Amino acid sequence: MSFIQYLKDKRNFFILYVIVMFFVSLMMFVSAHSRHAVNDIVYINVVIFFIVAIYVIIEYYFNREFYLELHDLVESSHEEFLATLPKPRNNEQQIYLELLKKVNGMHGDQLQKLYNEKRDHQDFITSWIHEVKVPIAAGRLLMENSNGRTVESLVDKFEDELDKIENYVEQALYYSRIDSFSKDYFISEVALDQIVKNSVKKYAKSFINKQIRFHMDDMEQVVHTDSKWLGFIIDQVFSNALKYTDEGGEISVQFKEDRKEKRLLIQDTGIGIKLEDISRVFEKGFTGSIGRSHSKSTGIGIYLAKQMALKLGHDLSIQSEEGKYTRVTIHFPKIRNYYHL
Repeated sequence: MSFIQYLKDKRNFFILYVIVMFFVSLMMFVSAHSRHAVNDIVYINVVIFFIVAIYVIIEYYFNREFYLELHDLVESSHEEFLATLPKPRNNEQQIYLELLKKVNGMHGDQLQKLYNEKRDHQDFITSWIHEVKVPIAAGRLLMENSNGRTVESLVDKFEDELDKIENYVEQALYYSRIDSFSKDYFISEVALDQIVKNSVKKYAKSFINKQIRFHMDDMEQVVHTDSKWLGFIIDQVFSNALKYTDEGGEISVQFKEDRKEKRLLIQDTGIGIKLEDISRVFEKGFTGSIGRSHSKSTGIGIYLAKQMALKLGHDLSIQSEEGKYTRVTIHFPKIRNYYHL
């Protein structure tokens, strides 16, 4: 900072100085009766002017080094500039430097968040591509080995592979929308049993092919939610249950209610989840030892279901015992609690 720039920054101080001295001089002139009054006024103004000038010059050179170092830092391309910040000379400069550090820290956190999101997105895309290539490759093999197969058999197999592709595409679509969720939902009273039936109908072929029994309690329950997003959540739960339930197993649906919430329980008699994996089931991309050994899971479906449930004001919890069962519970707060979310 040059001396001229420094004086410009002090213009309010100089304006105040002129006003004060004008007032003092006026009072002296009005109240004085001596013929030397004018000389006294001039003397006082000159002396105070020199005092103020000396003060301004000393203050400038006292802070000059700080401003020069700060200016050099602005002009430089040094990335680790916080380590080379000049030492503050007063409390005001200290506050500005602390603010600069805080802003830089917030900026760094935002960059890290964006980096993590980009990395997660890349990981998801890579995983998604590998997953969607499997039914595509299966379809090509069906075409190459179609000799001796009936048209009905081929169509049936192609339909299975298309259903898998459709499910993966749907996952990608909901994954891309999760950050803009607030623009794409509508809370209303929804018949819970109808959404469950729609999801079961969607996976009816899987139920039949694996001979998995389905049981649902008679329930005509209404919850406050978005039907489309809740349908996706339940779809993901059924998809996981069907993946890990062996032929001849069973999937059951129950509804429970207490003073605080309503609960939808979806339980399967599948291979279950290891105790050490339970706490990490809802992490993005986590498949667990069972998911890795069966090579059936990307870990994104149940993660999306959890995130959607939380955004809707619901929640997902899971209980399981390896080799026996897995039970996923969707929690719906009562309407009086919902409005406080």
